[in-house]
Formats: sequence, C-alpha cells, structure tokens
Amino acid sequence: MVQGLGPEEHEKLQQLKRVKRLATLVLALCFLVMVFAMTLETRYPALGFVAAFAEAATIGGIADWYAVVALFKHPMNLPFPHTAIIPNNQHRIGDNIGRFIENNFLASDPIREKLEEVDFAEEIAQWLSERSKSHSLAEFSTRLVPQMLHAVDQKGLVDFASDKIRTELEKTNLAPLVGEVMDTLANDRRQQQLMNELLTAIHRFLTDEEALESIRKKVSDELPALLNLFRADRMLMNRIIKAASALLEEIKENPDHELRAEFERFLKEYVIRLKRSKRFANRVELMKKQVLNRPEFKEIAQHTWGNIRTFLEEDVRSANPKLTSRLTDILIDAGENLKSEPKLRQEINDGMVTFLSGFVESQKENISIFVSDQVKSWDFRQLTLLIEANIGKDLQYIRFNGMLIGGLVGLVLHILQLTLPNII
Repeated sequence: MVQGLGPEEHEKLQQLKRVKRLATLVLALCFLVMVFAMTLETRYPALGFVAAFAEAATIGGIADWYAVVALFKHPMNLPFPHTAIIPNNQHRIGDNIGRFIENNFLASDPIREKLEEVDFAEEIAQWLSERSKSHSLAEFSTRLVPQMLHAVDQKGLVDFASDKIRTELEKTNLAPLVGEVMDTLANDRRQQQLMNELLTAIHRFLTDEEALESIRKKVSDELPALLNLFRADRMLMNRIIKAASALLEEIKENPDHELRAEFERFLKEYVIRLKRSKRFANRVELMKKQVLNRPEFKEIAQHTWGNIRTFLEEDVRSANPKLTSRLTDILIDAGENLKSEPKLRQEINDGMVTFLSGFVESQKENISIFVSDQVKSWDFRQLTLLIEANIGKDLQYIRFNGMLIGGLVGLVLHILQLTLPNII
C-alpha cells in the first residue's frame, strides 16, 4: 500500500492546484476572447484572426485537459470509454511492470556486467581489517559454540568422524608413507643428531656402575681361571672402557669422522632395503590393523573430543574468551592478507559474480511476480495523488501548450481559408 503523502508531496499538490487554476483561467479567457471576437467580427473583420486563434486555442485546451484528466479519472465523473486509464488497468500495469523489470533490469548480461564492477574481495578485506567489525563477528561466532558442540554430540559426529578416519586408514597403504618419512629423516642430515644421541646413550651406559659390573662378570666368566686370579678381568674392562670412551669422544668432537659417514651410508642403505622389502610392508600393514582394531582407538577420539569440548565450554563462559580474541586476530589477518592476494581476490570476485548472477537468474521470475503483486495491491486512488504530485504540474503545461499550438494552427487555417480562394 502507498503510504500517506509527506510534506514535500503536499507542497507539490498545492503547486499543482495553482497551475490547474491558472490553466483553467487561460482556457476561460480563450473562450471569452473567441465569443467577443466572433460577436464583433462583422464590424471589425480583423477580429476574425483573433476569433480563429481563440477558437482553436479553446478546442486545443479542452482536448488536452480531457487527455490529462483521462489518465487518472473520468472527466467530469462521466464514464467515457478509455478514461481513468491508470486505475482501470491496475492489474495489466502490474503485470507489464513485472515483465519489463524481468526482461530489462534482471536480464543475465546486464546483471553480470553490473556485478563485475563491484570488488567484493576489497569490500570483504576492508570489513575484516576493521578490528571492531571482526571482533563483532568473532563474538557472534563464539556465542554459537555451545550450540555447535551440542549439535556435534547429538548427531554423533565424533563417532562418524572416527569411523570415517578408520575406514580411510584401512584403505591406505602406509608402507610407502613410512618409507618416505624414513627416507626424509635419512637424507636431511638428522642422522647426525641420531648418532649424537646414540653416542650419548652409549657413553651413559659405559659410565653406569651396575652395567659395568654386569659386563665385568661376563668377561670374568669367559677368561681362564688363572687370569681371573690376577684380576685380569678388571684390568681388561678398564682398558676396553677407556678405549671405547676415547673413541666416543673422538667421534663426538669430529663431525667429519669416518664412522659418522659410515653410519650415514648404513642408514640410507637400510632405508632403501626397507622400502623395497615386502616383509617390511606386511609388518607395517599388520601393525596398522592391530592399532585400528584396538578399542582404545575410539576411546582416544572420544577422550580428545571431550577435552576440546570442556576447554571450549569453559572458555566461552569466561569473561574474556580466548577464542573470541584469537578468532578476531585470525579474521583481521585474513582481511590484511586478502588485500595482497590478487589471485585469491579475483577468484572471490568471480565466485560472487557467478553465485549472485545465478541467484538472480533463478529468482527473476519470482521477483517479477512479486513486483506485479505489489502493484496490484496498491491503493490507486492514493497512488494517483502521488503521481499527480510528482508529474501533474508538468502535465498541466501540456494544456498551455495545447492552447498555444491549437491557436496557432487555427490562425494558419484561417489565413489559408482567406487566401486560397484568391489564389485559385
């Protein structure tokens, strides 16, 4: 429904009334001049020109008054055919406006061209870069966390996810992946760190009294009794440990020691053999199945999800949730990074254009129907006032033009009427 007219429309209606009165006065003046001129034409032949002008002007003014009034109402409230055109054709006008908007304003090419002028990615980046806006979005998202957690529990998404992961792992051959990991470790010089740790562990073992005593007993059992009598086992052990410690220190201090190179070569060759070994692949597959079939696998997923849920619930209930702060920083960083990613920006813009143009294309018929229904539901009496308030003043000037043009045409015809007989 068209709402009540505002002060601006009321002022326009007052101006329209003044112009209407003026046009009516001019029309009445033309009529009086015509009567006066026709009355005195026999005494003053020159008034014939005035009479012809005034007569035609009167006819033109009346005709244009009829045409203007017929747009909005019945002239003199008489039901002449093809009058009150706008009110009487409300439904047809609504359908035509709807089709016009659908065919011209909602056509796919103009819509797409207009959407391509908009830099959606820039608007998104600018919006996210403002901390207050990103913070508001983060707060809104944080408030939804309890509902999302409840939905995850209610829908059994954790069990679904763990079952899905298990199914995918069962389908996956892990042997090549394990081999690649070992190959990476063997080729990025981490083997030197591994060797340092081995050297440290061996050195720790050689300095452990209990371990040395155990080794000494083994050596003593293997030596002849005569040598044990002279405590040769202890002397031999001391020399072995001293030599071994010296060797370990030498290897540890020298990064280019030949034993390091030998260890690196051995490790690489061992990894190559493992990657080619079917036995290794079978053992990896067996270990995978054993792990996946254990009940603890599902318990790990439930336990992990429980810890995550508890942390999130406690954080959301706190006065200043860390999740909100962190999410705000992430959104701001995303906005700043988006500004310097032209390829991503173009992809976002293309995606928005495709989505919005497709949406408009799929809904343009519904939009047309909506516009048509809205026009049909208007109060056309009030709408007529609104139209008259905005264009009625210009329409009234048609009456002035009609009187002027009609008068000039009447004058020309009168002149032709007087001159043609003489010419012929």
